[in-house]
Amino acid sequence: MTPPITVTLSDTDFAVPIEDRYFEDYVPGAVYVYGSVTMTEEDILRFAREFDPQGIHTDQQAALRGPYQGLIASGWHTCAVMMRMYADHYISKVGSLASPGIDELRWVRPVRPGDSLSLRTTVRESRISRSKPDRGLVHTGIEVLNQHGDAVLTMTAVNFLLRREAAGKTASAGYP
Repeated sequence: MTPPITVTLSDTDFAVPIEDRYFEDYVPGAVYVYGSVTMTEEDILRFAREFDPQGIHTDQQAALRGPYQGLIASGWHTCAVMMRMYADHYISKVGSLASPGIDELRWVRPVRPGDSLSLRTTVRESRISRSKPDRGLVHTGIEVLNQHGDAVLTMTAVNFLLRREAAGKTASAGYP
């Protein structure tokens, strides 16, 4: 599969490009929208056969009899598409140090073949690390939206990001 090409969908984006983005650029309250990726039946089936082989994702006839009355994408496939958009547009190419995890992952609506997905990020919180002041911790609200603007996935991402002033110095092996 060729990785999807996504673009900024909102009139605003970060003041600096992703290749020059550091902790200080993630301002609480800022909202950014990126997308879109169309989920094809072929991609849904391929992903599910390899990573989530449940009938609602791999078998059209079984899916018709299931609770969603048709084929739906694996939630993990939706997460993978979200991650691609997140990495392509949101998370710094130079300042990202790692993530200690995510919070409150929810698949709130099924994703079907033909759905076009976009990513909306909201910087919820950012603070300098108490133990390693060369970096900060950013909490980002994530919503994956379908073509109707309905959320299909919600979660909170947590990322460690290098501070701009520390960029010229050596961070401790790039890990939090």
